[in-house]
Amino acid sequence: MVMAYFGGLHSKRLWWPKMTGRMYPDVWGRIAAITIFVGFNLTFFPQFVLGYLGMPRRYHTYPDEFQLLNVLSSAGAPVLALGYLLPLVYLLYSLRWGTVAGSNPWDAKGLEWQTPSPPPEHNFDRLPVVTEEPYAYGLPKRDPDAARG
Repeated sequence: MVMAYFGGLHSKRLWWPKMTGRMYPDVWGRIAAITIFVGFNLTFFPQFVLGYLGMPRRYHTYPDEFQLLNVLSSAGAPVLALGYLLPLVYLLYSLRWGTVAGSNPWDAKGLEWQTPSPPPEHNFDRLPVVTEEPYAYGLPKRDPDAARG
């Protein structure tokens, strides 16, 4: 669930600027993603290998042949924790010092991007007119007046 939450906040810098009206530093988001990836794999991949090799669970001491993989797994946990703490730091930083996000910083097609960021209480002052398909990225823009003929 934590990864899904981070994915929603960070996916193309999607929901954070819409919720807060501020952009977070993209470089720090990439560093955090790499740190989480490395920390997760360093923590859990050795455990998968240990299980495959038949190491018993919940022992207070490990046989010598399993020691290295257990140490690697233990070393990965702080790396993973650092990866989870980095977004907390730069997201809080962006609330105060982040650049102001426009209403639609990446020319998205969905209706949620037709309001300012963060959205006002009632979202739309008037009913929005839909002129394009929701996933019409890369297609030439249609002229809504020409469609009415």
